[in-house]
Amino acid sequence: MATDLTGGLSEDREYVFAEQPEDPEMRESVNIWLWDQGDQVGIPRIGIEAVADQWETHEVQVNIASGDGRVFTRFGTGKIHDPMNARGQPATLGAGPLSFEMIEPFRHWRMRFDGMVNGWTSDEQIAGGRPQGEPSVPVQAEIDLYSAVPPWENGGLLAEAKRVLEEQDEGALMGNPRFEQLARAQGTLKIGNEEHSIDGGALRIRRRGVRRLATFWGHAWQSALFPSGRAFGYITYPPREDGLPTYNEGFVFEGDGELIPAWVVKAPWLKRLNHHGDDVSVVVETEQGTETIEAETVMSGFMVMGGVGPGTEGYPVLQQAITRFRWSGEVANGMTERSMPGNLIET
Repeated sequence: MATDLTGGLSEDREYVFAEQPEDPEMRESVNIWLWDQGDQVGIPRIGIEAVADQWETHEVQVNIASGDGRVFTRFGTGKIHDPMNARGQPATLGAGPLSFEMIEPFRHWRMRFDGMVNGWTSDEQIAGGRPQGEPSVPVQAEIDLYSAVPPWENGGLLAEAKRVLEEQDEGALMGNPRFEQLARAQGTLKIGNEEHSIDGGALRIRRRGVRRLATFWGHAWQSALFPSGRAFGYITYPPREDGLPTYNEGFVFEGDGELIPAWVVKAPWLKRLNHHGDDVSVVVETEQGTETIEAETVMSGFMVMGGVGPGTEGYPVLQQAITRFRWSGEVANGMTERSMPGNLIET
C-alpha cells in the first residue's frame, strides 16, 4: 500500500506567512524534536514562535540535552529572516541564529543554527534555577529532515477529539490548526568542541492560529519512529475538574498506508523530576486492540516555573525528554513531553 506523505493536506499548509498578519494575536511556529540513535545528545525541542504583534523579531527557543545531565539552552528573540526562497515562495521561518527551510512540502525540511547558548545542568533546572550570564557556548547545527510518516492533524482522526478542540478550551491551548510529522534526520551538531553526527529521527510541528495557555492543567505527549517504519504518536490531557471529556487522540502507523486512529488508556503523567530513567510507558488502543509501548527517558530538559509542592498549583512544571521506546521487539528513540501543576509533583 502506498503512503501519501501529505496526508491529504494542502501544500499551502507548509508555507509560512509572507508578511505580518493583521490579527495581532495570530502566530505561527515551527518546532522540532531531534534524536540520534544513541544516548549522548538530543534536542528535546528547538523552535521559532512568530507572533503578529511583535513581527520584526521572533521568539527563539533552544533546548539541547546530553546523556550526562548537561543542558544547553537559549531563550530570546532574533531579527526575522527573509521568508522568500529563489522561487518567490515563503518557505523559511527564521530568526537570529535559527532557521527552518522547507525544501519540499511534507517531505524535506532543513534546520540550521549558528549561535551561542547557555551551558548548565538539568539538576539546576529541576531546582528552579536560571541560566547565569550571557550565552557563551557556541553551537552549530545543520540537520535535514526527510518525512517518513503522514502528518497527523490534531482532531483529524477521532470525531470526539475534533469536537473537544472546537468546543472547549483545549483548542486554544493547542493553538489549532496544528499538525505534526515524523521524519528521519541526518546532519551534524557541534557543541563547543564536541561534534556529533546525527543519524536518527525527528518530530516536526507546524502550528498557525491563536494560542492561549492560561488554563493549562497538564499533558502527556509522545511519538517515535521505529527502524521498520512503524510509528506512533499521541497527545492527551489529564481529566478535567468539571468532568467533561478532555482531548485524547493519537495514531499508530504500520509502515505504509494511512494513520490508524488511536487513543490513550494509560498515560505516563509527570509525577517526579529525574533527568533520565523514568518509566514513561504508555498503553494505546485502536479498533484492532490494545498496544503497550514500553519507554524510559534517556535525557531531559525542564522548566520549573514556580517550584514544586504545596502552594504551586498555579505554576506548570514541564519536562521535555528524549526517550527510548520498545514496541513489539523493536527499539527506537523518540520524544516525550509532559507537564503538571507544581503542587502535584512529588518532592
